[in-house]
Amino acid sequence: MIRSHSPVTQVVAIGIGAALFFVLGRFAAIPTPIPNTSINIQYAVLAVFAVLYGPLVGALAGVIGHLLIDMTGYGIWISWELASGAFGLVVGLLMLRNLIAEGEFPRAVAVRFILAILLANAVAWLLIAPLGDVLFYSEPAGKVWAQGALAFAANSVTACVLGTIILSVYARTRTRTGSLSHDQ
Repeated sequence: MIRSHSPVTQVVAIGIGAALFFVLGRFAAIPTPIPNTSINIQYAVLAVFAVLYGPLVGALAGVIGHLLIDMTGYGIWISWELASGAFGLVVGLLMLRNLIAEGEFPRAVAVRFILAILLANAVAWLLIAPLGDVLFYSEPAGKVWAQGALAFAANSVTACVLGTIILSVYARTRTRTGSLSHDQ
């Protein structure tokens, strides 16, 4: 089922998603030995927003949230900001038809969610970010593909584990379609 959210709901979701992405990325990132690369949990939250509110919300929350992180830290690095947006977009597109908001999160949907995260991370961190770094910033290819490989691995693990837990708990809080009956 494809849910349609009002423009106001989408704007609010983008704002909250970007804010959560920023706070988690700025204050909960775990440094790694590879320069300018960390283990991040904000991609789990971004994936959840993309699933619940769609690809546009996922893409914009990712770009805006990552832009805020970079503006308050490293400086704007457009290839990585676009990669975060692509992650949200791909997860949102691959998870368009689901009944999680209606309280259903079966194993098949969980597997599809995990596969969506793996594909989205591959597109973002093994293609867009390193290729953008080489083309836009003339960065050494070996360095940026090492950063991308670590980002792919770390973000895949954290988003798959935490995102699946969050969606599972969220689905359990929702009333399942058809679960209420009217006594006469």
